[in-house]
Amino acid sequence: MVAKVIVNPVAGARSTEQKWPHISRLMRDMGFSYDFQYTESQGHAIEIARTAALNGYPYLVAVGGDGTINEVVNGILTASQDQKTLMGVVDTGTGNDFVRSLGLDGNYLHSCQHLLSPKHTQVDAGLVTFQKDGRKVSRFFVNGAGVGFDAEVAAATEHMPKALGGTIPFVMALAKTLVGYRNKTIDIRLDTDDYTRRVLSVIVANGSYFGGGMKIAPSALITDSRFDVITLGDVNKLEILQTFPKIYKGTHITHPKVKTEHARFVSITSGEGLYLQADGELLGKTPATFEVLPQALTMVF
Repeated sequence: MVAKVIVNPVAGARSTEQKWPHISRLMRDMGFSYDFQYTESQGHAIEIARTAALNGYPYLVAVGGDGTINEVVNGILTASQDQKTLMGVVDTGTGNDFVRSLGLDGNYLHSCQHLLSPKHTQVDAGLVTFQKDGRKVSRFFVNGAGVGFDAEVAAATEHMPKALGGTIPFVMALAKTLVGYRNKTIDIRLDTDDYTRRVLSVIVANGSYFGGGMKIAPSALITDSRFDVITLGDVNKLEILQTFPKIYKGTHITHPKVKTEHARFVSITSGEGLYLQADGELLGKTPATFEVLPQALTMVF
């Protein structure tokens, strides 16, 4: 079996290009049969992965960060959703949130050693439909998506120096966004139940982590065919600062204004278009719907 390895050389603050020779030697020494291709721009990994899946590659491996993983997932699922294409990850990014949700340690050398694992696990994905440039667009995600403050932070993070790693740019962007952000009133549907809420953020979680190691949804499982929907309610800035450190341990869910619910379908609308992020990538704005796709991907880890 020959795998297609998709390498994002600029992932991990442009460190992946330096890591790749070591990774490729380790793969060869392991007896891993593959060919590879570098991505050249944002969105290119979707095109490479889709073409590879359509051309019959049985196994695709993403070498990069959460954004690269997201693009490879989108390439696989836009080619076919029959679960025949295997997917592996060698995480060389700054956030490492998806591999944490898989239960891996984020060490890219350890990730290589998992590529020949006989363990194949079917994991859920999500499909989000949203507004971008006045039209309706859909995108797959695997770790989580969010509306509100977290998406505003994602927008600010894009302008932070990536050389500082995954957590520090996120915290810097969070502090910058916090200064001027105001909570939003939204209408949210969870399966068939409708609510109007004043919120800081709503996180539609497939995996447990986001933001470079924050355990935002501590009970989320990527194999349970449902989302954990975390609503951060109408908290003030002092409450945010007091609660923020607890997110890394997942103990923020005990706060009375933090609500954890479960749903297979989520719809969010607002009187104003709110920013939306998925797997840490800024995508567009609300209105948005989120649908879980049970056992959509077959992962090797």
